[in-house]
Amino acid sequence: MTTLASAATGSRWKVNSSDEGMSLHDRLVRDVRCGMFAESPTLPPRWFYDCIGSRLFERITMLPEYYPTRRETEILAERADEIAHQSGASTLVEFGSGTSTKTTLLLDAFTSSGRHLLFVPIDISTAVLTEAAAKIAMRYPNVTVTPLARDFDDPLRRLPGTPGERIVVFLGGTIGNFDSVHRRGFLRQLRRALAPGDQFLLGADLVKDEKTLLRAYDDSAGVTAEFNRNVIEVLRRELHATGLDPDNFDHVVRWNAARERVEMWLRARDPVYATFPDIGEWQLPAGKEMLTEISVKFRRPRLRRELESAGFRVLSIWTDARQQFSLTLAEAWCPAQSNN
Repeated sequence: MTTLASAATGSRWKVNSSDEGMSLHDRLVRDVRCGMFAESPTLPPRWFYDCIGSRLFERITMLPEYYPTRRETEILAERADEIAHQSGASTLVEFGSGTSTKTTLLLDAFTSSGRHLLFVPIDISTAVLTEAAAKIAMRYPNVTVTPLARDFDDPLRRLPGTPGERIVVFLGGTIGNFDSVHRRGFLRQLRRALAPGDQFLLGADLVKDEKTLLRAYDDSAGVTAEFNRNVIEVLRRELHATGLDPDNFDHVVRWNAARERVEMWLRARDPVYATFPDIGEWQLPAGKEMLTEISVKFRRPRLRRELESAGFRVLSIWTDARQQFSLTLAEAWCPAQSNN
C-alpha cells in the first residue's frame, strides 16, 4: 500500500497528498484498535483497496453476477450529456475515483464542446491515482487533472474550483458503505464544503430481491471471496502482524432485511491468535466473524429525504431500465436541518 506522503508527477498532472488528517499507517492502526478489538469485530472497507484489492474489484465489476457497475454505466451513458448541460460545471470532483472508468462518460460529455475542465479525482491509493491520471491527461487535452490522495471521508474544509461551478461525483453505490449516522454526517459535511449552486451526483443501489443481491456479493468464481480475504493480507503486511492467514477465513454474505443492507463477513475456520507489534494480541475463536463491509440499499423516497435533510435540493433521479440502480443529481441549496 502506497503512503499518502508520496507523490507522482506527469507532464500535465500531479498526485497531491492531503496535508490534513493522519497517515495511512496511523489510520489503519486506529481502525484495527477501535474495530477489530471491539466486542463485535469490524474493519472499515477502505482497507480492501490496496493495489491487489483494487485490481480484484475491477474484476468483480465485470462478473455476470455483479450488476451495479453495468446498471450505473447504463444510466451514465444515457444521461451524461443531460447532466453536463444541466450542470455547466467547470470543476468535477470525484470521491473514491479508483480508475475513473465510468467517469470517462462524464468527461466525454463535459468536454464535447471544447470546454476546459478541472478534474479532481480523490482516492486513498496513490498508485491507482497515478495510473488513472496519466490515462485521463493523455485522453483529454482540455482537462487539467489534479488528483488528491486522501480518504474521501476525511474532513472537507475546501474544494478546488470556482464556487457555484463545481459538481461533486460519488459513484458506485459507495454511499451504501456508510451506516445511517455516518451517512448523515458525510452528507452534511459535504454540503458545508459546497457553495450554493454547486451540484452533487450520487450513485446509489436500490432495494431488490435477496437472491440478486446475494449473488452480486458472493459470485460463483470466488473473486469477491478473494477480495474480502485480501484485507487479511493487508493487515499482515502493513502492520507486520503474525498469526494471520487469509486462507483461515471463510467469506460470508448475508442480507439484513431489517436494515436493508448486504453484509460481508470473514469467519475464522480455526482459532486465530494474531500479534500486532504496535497494538497487541488479537484473538478470534473458530466460527466467529468479523464484519468487513455493509452495503445499504436504498428506496428513492429515502434518498430524497436524506439529501434534503443535508441541505440539497434534488433536481433529478434516474434509474436504469430494470430500476436496479439510481443516479441522483442534487444542488447545494440551504443549510442542513438541525433535526434528524
